[in-house]
Amino acid sequence: MIPKDLTRDIKNRLKGLSGHIDGIVRMMDEDRSPKDILLQMKSVESGLQKAHHLLLDEVYRKTLAIQIVNARNSCPGDCGNEEKIEALRKEFPGLELEELVSKIEEIEKLTQWLQEYLKAGNKG
Repeated sequence: MIPKDLTRDIKNRLKGLSGHIDGIVRMMDEDRSPKDILLQMKSVESGLQKAHHLLLDEVYRKTLAIQIVNARNSCPGDCGNEEKIEALRKEFPGLELEELVSKIEEIEKLTQWLQEYLKAGNKG
């Protein structure tokens, strides 16, 4: 679930962009300068990218947080990956969107390894 404050922020951004788009249509109806129209289109594009980034960042960050917690809970204290899990936990707050994707892949591999480790009877 997406937090209400983020949902509100994204909705407000999208409503503002809707107004910009209506303005672009009016500008075209009024035969305004292509340069002015292009400027408004770039503004809409930038605003949409920002809303997109906010949403993806939240979804990826939440996914990674859950996976880190699950990995910490699954590692019985001597699984051999405690340092890696702890490093991911410490890095987590400062990760950029692009880094989140690779860290999700990293923790997924670690989680798979932990599941196999635990299935093999290595319970702490």
